[in-house]
Amino acid sequence: MTDEPGRVFRDAWIAGVKEHFPGEPKPGYVAPWEDMPDWEREAAAAVYQQIRQFVEISAGGATKLTREQKGRFVAICWTAQIHRHFEAPKPSYVADWDALPEWQRATDIGIFEAIE
Repeated sequence: MTDEPGRVFRDAWIAGVKEHFPGEPKPGYVAPWEDMPDWEREAAAAVYQQIRQFVEISAGGATKLTREQKGRFVAICWTAQIHRHFEAPKPSYVADWDALPEWQRATDIGIFEAIE
């Protein structure tokens, strides 16, 4: 169940990192699905499902969101997963939208649009 949705999320993440990250990304940012830790695969699948459900129950309303709103949704869902899997995450792992680097915001927007 988590494999396919998680892979879709991960593929969108990697595509965004490759397009938007300035310089050479950390290996973990572009690691293949098989090399990801279990918690991260679970989190990717969960956020994919949240986006899909949000799009479906909005009955077309999600298409009217701004690109920033779409990215913010992804970031909030991911932050909730970080809190689920880590008792005391690093502040950078749970940073609010305004504190995220531009490349990460652009990547989150792309994730929403790929799943949408």
